[in-house]
Amino acid sequence: MRVRTDDEVYRVDAVWLGPPKATFPWRARYVAWGVGIVVFILVTAVQRQVGFGFDFINTGWGFVITVALTRFICARISHERPLSSVLTMWVRELNSPRERTAGAGGAASAARIRVNRDRPRRSTSAKAVKRAARAARSPHRGQPDRRKKEVRGVRTPA
Repeated sequence: MRVRTDDEVYRVDAVWLGPPKATFPWRARYVAWGVGIVVFILVTAVQRQVGFGFDFINTGWGFVITVALTRFICARISHERPLSSVLTMWVRELNSPRERTAGAGGAASAARIRVNRDRPRRSTSAKAVKRAARAARSPHRGQPDRRKKEVRGVRTPA
């Protein structure tokens, strides 16, 4: 028994070929028309900001750039990966945290290290002196430790 999938339904592109008896010479999905209009407005705005005038040549190049960008974008979208998910993925990719490749700080330098002629000695504070005197007077100082340590898993000779 052969199970048929519903892939054929999704393979049909939502395509408008033009008015009856006057079709376009190319096939473009509805999504491509929407993407193309938005891309053309953005390309034209960028051209004006850069300083290109609004003449036939610059508008023609804007149209060529629009077609190229629209084909690039629409090649990455399909019924399984719609435009909204591609845009969401793109925004999340731009906003995701990156690994820092540059180290913090600069080159190591000994310019700020102070060097003294004398070796530093430990200071004897009042607490340290009291602790040493108390240890010297301890009654358990010379006696061995009477506590036995318990070791699990080791047999002791009986």
